[in-house]
Amino acid sequence: MPTDAASQKPAIHPDASPDYLMPLPISALPLSRHGLDRDYLSRSDPDLFETLRHDPRMRQLVLWKGKALLASGGTLDLLANDAELNPELRLYLGRTVGSDSPGDPVIAVIVSDDTARSLAPADSDRWGDLRALGNTFSDRDAGLFTAALALANWHDSHRFSPRTGMATVANQGGWVRTDTENGREVFPRTDPAIIVGIVDAEDRLLLGHNAMWPADRFSLLAGFVEPGESLESAVLREVFEESGIRVVDPVYLGSQPWPFPASLMLGFMARVDPRITSILTPDGAEILELRWFSREELTAALDDIGLPGHTSIARAIIEHWYGGPIADRRQW
Repeated sequence: MPTDAASQKPAIHPDASPDYLMPLPISALPLSRHGLDRDYLSRSDPDLFETLRHDPRMRQLVLWKGKALLASGGTLDLLANDAELNPELRLYLGRTVGSDSPGDPVIAVIVSDDTARSLAPADSDRWGDLRALGNTFSDRDAGLFTAALALANWHDSHRFSPRTGMATVANQGGWVRTDTENGREVFPRTDPAIIVGIVDAEDRLLLGHNAMWPADRFSLLAGFVEPGESLESAVLREVFEESGIRVVDPVYLGSQPWPFPASLMLGFMARVDPRITSILTPDGAEILELRWFSREELTAALDDIGLPGHTSIARAIIEHWYGGPIADRRQW
Protein backbone atom coordinates (compact mmCIF):
# COMPACT_ATOMS: atom_id res chain seq x y z
CA MET A 1 0.00 0.00 0.00
CA PRO A 2 1.31 3.51 -0.72
CA THR A 3 2.29 5.51 2.33
CA ASP A 4 2.15 9.17 1.27
CA ALA A 5 -0.98 11.06 2.28
CA ALA A 6 -1.96 12.06 -1.24
CA SER A 7 -1.96 8.49 -2.49
CA GLN A 8 -4.35 7.46 0.26
CA LYS A 9 -7.18 9.60 -1.16
CA PRO A 10 -9.52 7.95 -3.67
CA ALA A 11 -9.13 9.41 -7.15
CA ILE A 12 -11.98 11.80 -8.04
CA HIS A 13 -12.77 13.16 -11.46
CA PRO A 14 -12.25 16.94 -11.41
CA ASP A 15 -15.84 17.55 -12.49
CA ALA A 16 -17.37 15.09 -10.04
CA SER A 17 -18.67 15.67 -6.54
CA PRO A 18 -16.82 13.74 -3.82
CA ASP A 19 -20.10 13.19 -1.96
CA TYR A 20 -20.37 9.60 -3.09
CA LEU A 21 -17.45 8.72 -0.82
CA MET A 22 -19.49 9.82 2.19
CA PRO A 23 -21.74 7.36 4.06
CA LEU A 24 -25.18 6.71 2.63
CA PRO A 25 -28.03 8.21 4.69
CA ILE A 26 -30.46 5.70 6.20
CA SER A 27 -33.20 7.24 4.07
CA ALA A 28 -31.37 5.96 0.96
CA LEU A 29 -31.42 2.38 2.25
CA PRO A 30 -35.08 1.29 2.26
CA LEU A 31 -34.67 -1.90 4.26
CA SER A 32 -32.38 -0.31 6.85
CA ARG A 33 -35.26 1.82 8.09
CA HIS A 34 -36.91 0.22 11.08
CA GLY A 35 -39.71 1.97 13.00
CA LEU A 36 -39.54 -0.98 15.37
CA ASP A 37 -38.58 -1.62 18.98
CA ARG A 38 -37.67 -5.32 18.99
CA ASP A 39 -38.61 -5.58 22.68
CA TYR A 40 -35.97 -8.19 23.46
CA LEU A 41 -36.95 -8.71 27.09
CA SER A 42 -40.50 -9.83 26.27
CA ARG A 43 -39.29 -12.77 24.19
CA SER A 44 -38.46 -14.84 27.26
CA ASP A 45 -42.08 -14.74 28.54
CA PRO A 46 -43.45 -18.30 28.11
CA ASP A 47 -46.98 -16.88 27.94
CA LEU A 48 -46.09 -14.16 25.43
CA PHE A 49 -48.47 -15.12 22.62
CA GLU A 50 -51.35 -15.84 25.00
CA THR A 51 -50.85 -12.40 26.60
CA LEU A 52 -50.70 -10.73 23.20
CA ARG A 53 -53.84 -12.52 22.04
CA HIS A 54 -55.79 -10.59 24.69
CA ASP A 55 -54.09 -7.24 24.00
CA PRO A 56 -56.45 -5.09 21.89
CA ARG A 57 -53.47 -3.18 20.46
CA MET A 58 -51.79 -6.30 19.10
CA ARG A 59 -51.60 -6.49 15.30
CA GLN A 60 -50.82 -9.40 12.98
CA LEU A 61 -48.64 -9.22 9.88
CA VAL A 62 -49.64 -12.05 7.55
CA LEU A 63 -46.89 -13.83 5.58
CA TRP A 64 -47.53 -16.35 2.83
CA LYS A 65 -44.80 -17.76 0.60
CA GLY A 66 -42.56 -14.80 1.38
CA LYS A 67 -45.21 -12.20 0.63
CA ALA A 68 -47.12 -9.98 3.04
CA LEU A 69 -50.79 -9.09 3.04
CA LEU A 70 -51.31 -5.48 1.95
CA ALA A 71 -54.14 -3.03 2.47
CA SER A 72 -55.70 -1.24 -0.49
CA GLY A 73 -53.25 1.66 -0.23
CA GLY A 74 -50.18 -0.55 -0.51
CA THR A 75 -49.36 -0.46 3.21
CA LEU A 76 -49.12 -3.58 5.35
CA ASP A 77 -52.56 -4.85 6.32
CA LEU A 78 -51.96 -5.43 10.03
CA LEU A 79 -54.95 -7.46 11.20
CA ALA A 80 -56.52 -7.03 14.62
CA ASN A 81 -55.81 -9.33 17.55
CA ASP A 82 -59.13 -11.15 17.15
CA ALA A 83 -58.50 -12.22 13.53
CA GLU A 84 -58.46 -16.03 13.61
CA LEU A 85 -55.69 -17.07 11.22
CA ASN A 86 -54.66 -20.54 12.44
CA PRO A 87 -50.98 -19.76 11.72
CA GLU A 88 -48.36 -22.39 10.97
CA LEU A 89 -45.84 -20.27 12.90
CA ARG A 90 -45.97 -17.10 15.00
CA LEU A 91 -43.09 -14.65 15.38
CA TYR A 92 -43.01 -11.74 17.81
CA LEU A 93 -41.49 -8.77 15.98
CA GLY A 94 -41.70 -6.18 18.77
CA ARG A 95 -43.47 -2.86 19.20
CA THR A 96 -43.90 -0.09 16.68
CA VAL A 97 -42.20 3.26 17.20
CA GLY A 98 -42.65 6.61 15.49
CA SER A 99 -45.89 8.11 14.25
CA ASP A 100 -47.61 4.92 13.06
CA SER A 101 -49.46 3.63 16.15
CA PRO A 102 -46.44 3.76 18.51
CA GLY A 103 -46.21 0.98 21.06
CA ASP A 104 -48.44 -1.51 19.27
CA PRO A 105 -47.12 -5.08 19.61
CA VAL A 106 -46.88 -6.88 16.26
CA ILE A 107 -46.55 -10.56 15.49
CA ALA A 108 -45.91 -12.13 12.11
CA VAL A 109 -48.10 -15.11 11.29
CA ILE A 110 -47.10 -17.55 8.58
CA VAL A 111 -50.24 -19.03 7.06
CA SER A 112 -51.17 -21.98 4.90
CA ASP A 113 -52.39 -21.83 1.31
CA ASP A 114 -56.00 -22.27 2.42
CA THR A 115 -55.81 -19.43 4.93
CA ALA A 116 -54.07 -17.20 2.40
CA ARG A 117 -56.80 -17.82 -0.18
CA SER A 118 -59.44 -16.92 2.40
CA LEU A 119 -57.79 -13.51 2.80
CA ALA A 120 -57.02 -12.65 -0.84
CA PRO A 121 -56.62 -14.49 -4.17
CA ALA A 122 -53.14 -15.83 -4.82
CA ASP A 123 -52.67 -13.56 -7.84
CA SER A 124 -54.05 -10.50 -6.07
CA ASP A 125 -51.99 -7.35 -5.68
CA ARG A 126 -52.82 -7.60 -1.99
CA TRP A 127 -49.86 -9.99 -1.67
CA GLY A 128 -46.79 -7.76 -1.69
CA ASP A 129 -43.16 -8.63 -2.41
CA LEU A 130 -40.54 -6.89 -0.26
CA ARG A 131 -37.90 -6.83 -2.99
CA ALA A 132 -40.25 -4.98 -5.33
CA LEU A 133 -42.03 -2.70 -2.86
CA GLY A 134 -39.60 -2.10 0.01
CA ASN A 135 -38.76 1.44 -1.07
CA THR A 136 -42.45 2.41 -1.08
CA PHE A 137 -43.11 1.45 2.55
CA SER A 138 -43.04 3.63 5.63
CA ASP A 139 -40.26 3.13 8.17
CA ARG A 140 -42.63 1.02 10.25
CA ASP A 141 -43.72 -1.24 7.41
CA ALA A 142 -40.21 -1.61 6.01
CA GLY A 143 -38.87 -2.64 9.41
CA LEU A 144 -41.70 -5.05 10.15
CA PHE A 145 -41.68 -6.78 6.77
CA THR A 146 -37.88 -7.08 6.65
CA ALA A 147 -37.64 -8.56 10.15
CA ALA A 148 -40.56 -10.90 9.55
CA LEU A 149 -39.23 -12.24 6.25
CA ALA A 150 -35.68 -12.71 7.54
CA LEU A 151 -36.89 -14.57 10.60
CA ALA A 152 -39.36 -16.68 8.61
CA ASN A 153 -36.65 -17.70 6.15
CA TRP A 154 -34.39 -18.74 9.03
CA HIS A 155 -37.11 -20.93 10.55
CA ASP A 156 -37.76 -22.55 7.19
CA SER A 157 -34.09 -23.56 6.82
CA HIS A 158 -33.53 -24.67 10.44
CA ARG A 159 -36.29 -27.17 11.06
CA PHE A 160 -33.61 -29.64 12.15
CA SER A 161 -30.60 -29.21 14.42
CA PRO A 162 -27.30 -28.77 12.57
CA ARG A 163 -25.62 -30.73 15.40
CA THR A 164 -27.88 -33.74 15.87
CA GLY A 165 -30.24 -33.76 12.91
CA MET A 166 -33.18 -33.87 15.31
CA ALA A 167 -36.26 -31.71 14.84
CA THR A 168 -36.24 -28.25 16.38
CA VAL A 169 -39.18 -26.21 17.68
CA ALA A 170 -39.66 -22.44 17.89
CA ASN A 171 -39.25 -20.72 21.26
CA GLN A 172 -38.77 -17.25 22.76
CA GLY A 173 -41.24 -15.52 20.49
CA GLY A 174 -39.74 -17.18 17.44
CA TRP A 175 -36.19 -15.93 17.99
CA VAL A 176 -34.81 -19.31 19.06
CA ARG A 177 -35.28 -22.89 17.93
CA THR A 178 -34.70 -25.69 20.45
CA ASP A 179 -33.39 -29.17 19.71
CA THR A 180 -36.10 -31.63 20.77
CA GLU A 181 -33.49 -34.23 21.77
CA ASN A 182 -31.04 -32.34 23.96
CA GLY A 183 -32.62 -28.90 24.47
CA ARG A 184 -29.77 -27.02 22.81
CA GLU A 185 -30.73 -23.66 21.36
CA VAL A 186 -30.20 -22.63 17.76
CA PHE A 187 -30.13 -18.90 17.02
CA PRO A 188 -30.80 -16.96 13.81
CA ARG A 189 -27.87 -16.46 11.48
CA THR A 190 -27.09 -13.71 8.99
CA ASP A 191 -24.74 -14.05 6.02
CA PRO A 192 -22.53 -10.95 5.53
CA ALA A 193 -21.90 -9.95 1.92
CA ILE A 194 -20.01 -7.01 0.46
CA ILE A 195 -21.18 -4.99 -2.54
CA VAL A 196 -18.85 -2.52 -4.23
CA GLY A 197 -19.02 0.53 -6.43
CA ILE A 198 -15.70 0.51 -8.32
CA VAL A 199 -14.39 3.66 -9.98
CA ASP A 200 -11.36 4.15 -12.22
CA ALA A 201 -9.06 7.15 -12.67
CA GLU A 202 -11.67 8.76 -14.97
CA ASP A 203 -14.35 8.37 -12.29
CA ARG A 204 -16.22 5.79 -14.37
CA LEU A 205 -18.30 3.16 -12.56
CA LEU A 206 -17.91 -0.56 -13.22
CA LEU A 207 -21.10 -2.59 -13.74
CA GLY A 208 -21.37 -6.29 -14.42
CA HIS A 209 -23.88 -8.73 -15.87
CA ASN A 210 -24.52 -11.85 -13.80
CA ALA A 211 -24.99 -15.20 -15.52
CA MET A 212 -28.32 -15.70 -13.71
CA TRP A 213 -29.87 -12.50 -15.08
CA PRO A 214 -31.47 -11.62 -18.42
CA ALA A 215 -28.91 -10.19 -20.82
CA ASP A 216 -29.78 -6.52 -20.33
CA ARG A 217 -29.31 -6.35 -16.53
CA PHE A 218 -26.26 -4.76 -14.93
CA SER A 219 -25.31 -4.12 -11.33
CA LEU A 220 -22.38 -3.78 -8.94
CA LEU A 221 -20.04 -6.60 -8.01
CA ALA A 222 -20.82 -8.40 -4.76
CA GLY A 223 -19.97 -11.54 -2.84
CA PHE A 224 -20.07 -13.26 0.53
CA VAL A 225 -17.50 -12.66 3.24
CA GLU A 226 -15.52 -15.84 3.92
CA PRO A 227 -14.65 -17.22 7.39
CA GLY A 228 -11.73 -15.40 8.98
CA GLU A 229 -11.93 -12.56 6.44
CA SER A 230 -12.40 -8.84 7.06
CA LEU A 231 -14.88 -6.84 5.06
CA GLU A 232 -12.08 -4.90 3.38
CA SER A 233 -10.26 -8.09 2.41
CA ALA A 234 -13.49 -9.48 1.00
CA VAL A 235 -13.84 -6.37 -1.19
CA LEU A 236 -10.35 -6.81 -2.63
CA ARG A 237 -10.75 -10.55 -3.18
CA GLU A 238 -14.25 -10.57 -4.66
CA VAL A 239 -13.53 -7.74 -7.08
CA PHE A 240 -10.39 -9.46 -8.37
CA GLU A 241 -12.05 -12.87 -8.64
CA GLU A 242 -15.01 -11.55 -10.61
CA SER A 243 -13.35 -8.85 -12.74
CA GLY A 244 -9.55 -9.30 -12.75
CA ILE A 245 -9.27 -5.76 -11.36
CA ARG A 246 -7.17 -4.86 -8.34
CA VAL A 247 -8.73 -2.17 -6.16
CA VAL A 248 -7.52 -0.17 -3.17
CA ASP A 249 -8.90 2.06 -0.42
CA PRO A 250 -12.34 0.50 0.14
CA VAL A 251 -14.58 3.12 1.78
CA TYR A 252 -17.55 1.88 3.81
CA LEU A 253 -20.87 3.48 2.84
CA GLY A 254 -23.53 1.66 4.85
CA SER A 255 -25.40 -1.61 5.27
CA GLN A 256 -28.81 -3.03 4.50
CA PRO A 257 -30.47 -6.33 5.40
CA TRP A 258 -31.39 -8.38 2.36
CA PRO A 259 -33.55 -11.30 3.53
CA PHE A 260 -33.46 -13.23 0.24
CA PRO A 261 -32.91 -15.42 2.13
CA ALA A 262 -30.53 -14.19 4.88
CA SER A 263 -27.94 -11.62 3.81
CA LEU A 264 -26.63 -8.41 5.30
CA MET A 265 -25.27 -6.29 2.43
CA LEU A 266 -22.30 -4.10 3.36
CA GLY A 267 -21.74 -1.35 0.81
CA PHE A 268 -18.36 0.06 -0.23
CA MET A 269 -16.73 2.30 -2.81
CA ALA A 270 -13.25 1.38 -4.02
CA ARG A 271 -10.92 2.63 -6.75
CA VAL A 272 -8.76 0.82 -9.25
CA ASP A 273 -5.19 0.45 -8.00
CA PRO A 274 -3.22 3.04 -10.02
CA ARG A 275 0.06 1.14 -9.55
CA ILE A 276 -1.13 -1.98 -11.36
CA THR A 277 -2.19 -2.44 -14.97
CA SER A 278 -5.39 -4.47 -14.66
CA ILE A 279 -7.16 -6.16 -17.55
CA LEU A 280 -10.93 -6.25 -17.24
CA THR A 281 -11.68 -9.99 -17.21
CA PRO A 282 -15.11 -11.38 -16.31
CA ASP A 283 -14.76 -14.65 -14.45
CA GLY A 284 -16.96 -16.35 -17.06
CA ALA A 285 -18.94 -18.30 -14.48
CA GLU A 286 -20.76 -15.77 -12.31
CA ILE A 287 -19.99 -12.59 -14.27
CA LEU A 288 -20.33 -12.76 -18.05
CA GLU A 289 -19.85 -9.10 -19.03
CA LEU A 290 -18.28 -6.01 -17.49
CA ARG A 291 -18.60 -2.41 -18.66
CA TRP A 292 -17.26 0.96 -17.49
CA PHE A 293 -19.76 3.82 -17.48
CA SER A 294 -19.28 7.54 -17.15
CA ARG A 295 -22.39 9.34 -15.94
CA GLU A 296 -23.12 10.47 -19.49
CA GLU A 297 -22.63 6.93 -20.84
CA LEU A 298 -24.91 5.46 -18.21
CA THR A 299 -27.62 7.97 -19.03
CA ALA A 300 -27.33 7.15 -22.73
CA ALA A 301 -27.48 3.38 -22.03
CA LEU A 302 -30.71 3.39 -20.03
CA ASP A 303 -32.76 2.42 -23.09
CA ASP A 304 -30.67 -0.74 -23.40
CA ILE A 305 -29.89 -1.87 -19.85
CA GLY A 306 -31.78 -2.37 -16.61
CA LEU A 307 -30.37 -1.21 -13.29
CA PRO A 308 -31.05 -2.79 -9.87
CA GLY A 309 -34.42 -2.15 -8.26
CA HIS A 310 -35.00 0.82 -5.99
CA THR A 311 -35.20 -1.32 -2.84
CA SER A 312 -31.60 -2.56 -3.20
CA ILE A 313 -28.42 -1.08 -1.76
CA ALA A 314 -26.90 -1.57 -5.22
CA ARG A 315 -29.30 1.05 -6.56
CA ALA A 316 -28.50 3.37 -3.66
CA ILE A 317 -24.74 3.14 -4.32
CA ILE A 318 -25.14 3.68 -8.07
CA GLU A 319 -27.27 6.78 -7.51
CA HIS A 320 -24.86 7.94 -4.80
CA TRP A 321 -22.09 7.93 -7.42
CA TYR A 322 -24.38 9.29 -10.15
CA GLY A 323 -25.33 12.31 -8.04
CA GLY A 324 -29.09 11.81 -7.83
CA PRO A 325 -32.07 9.64 -8.82
CA ILE A 326 -31.91 7.75 -12.11
CA ALA A 327 -35.15 7.46 -14.07
CA ASP A 328 -35.59 3.87 -15.22
CA ARG A 329 -36.37 3.20 -18.85
CA ARG A 330 -36.19 -0.59 -18.58
CA GLN A 331 -37.57 -2.62 -15.70
CA TRP A 332 -35.21 -4.78 -13.70
